[in-house]
Amino acid sequence: MKKLLLAAVAALTATAALAEYPEKPVTIVVPFAAGGPTDKVARDLAEALRKPLGATIIIENVGGAGGTLGHTKVAKAANDGYTLLLAHIGMSTAPALYRNLQYKTLDDFEYLGMVNEVPMTLIGRSTLPANNFAELVKWMEANKGKINLANAGLGAASHLCGLLFQQSMKVDMTTVPYKGTGPAMTDLLGGQVDLMCDQTTNTTGQIESGKVKAFAVTTTKRLSTPALAKLPTLEESGVKGFNVTIWHGMYAPKGTPKPVLDKVNAALKVALKDPDFIKRQEALGAVVITDNRTNGADHKKFVEAEINKWGPIIKAAGQYAD
Repeated sequence: MKKLLLAAVAALTATAALAEYPEKPVTIVVPFAAGGPTDKVARDLAEALRKPLGATIIIENVGGAGGTLGHTKVAKAANDGYTLLLAHIGMSTAPALYRNLQYKTLDDFEYLGMVNEVPMTLIGRSTLPANNFAELVKWMEANKGKINLANAGLGAASHLCGLLFQQSMKVDMTTVPYKGTGPAMTDLLGGQVDLMCDQTTNTTGQIESGKVKAFAVTTTKRLSTPALAKLPTLEESGVKGFNVTIWHGMYAPKGTPKPVLDKVNAALKVALKDPDFIKRQEALGAVVITDNRTNGADHKKFVEAEINKWGPIIKAAGQYAD
């Protein structure tokens, strides 16, 4: 009888605590340095989340190892709802890229929902003789073994897009990894490398200024952004099935109580409809998610499909990090 009474008291106490969540600031871990695209998304989202969640939100940048250090920190954090993760497509590519992960992507997190998708563009140095995708294909065929493809480093969006592009085109290129998008773009502008596939957040300004040549977008539909609206998709250009976006999602440590997850998910859905948040994301070239992937279970299914998509591509390329 005493044990039953203690269990009942404990259950009531836990219920009361959950009802009062959040009682203190909530930390969102960003697995990259401050100032980058993911950090920007997180800070914009934090602003939109504060009111519906009813909490002060702190952004903590935990960079390193392609984002996996930040992922690990949250996977091992207390599962009380006060430590969350905002991560990008790296959640789905890390299992293939890193052999010694300290967490399991599908088992060690609670999935809260997807936030946005960022399109990508295929661009080239301004001195390339090709002026459209058809001409680019002819140029690539005539220059097999001589083409340099830049990326921002192992696991970066540009690296993943480049891998898929090479596989789809069946053209071997010399992959040139850099320590970030900045140096990669600098060499592309200087003509030291030929091509790069990167997020609109990094390429739109260069395209608008005419400093690079743009050949296509990686989405299944053309973009509405004025500077990119005339660019064809790779799909319509003949590269069937090509669809790459850099998405962001939110996660909590495994075992976080369902009432807490429900509160955070409800607040997330409100935040994703915030006009200011939508406007800020559109300025980055990002599309805010409005479909069922804002639900935790549906986002998890999406991530699992992404793992199955990228795993074979990465393994076929033989590009790993220990």
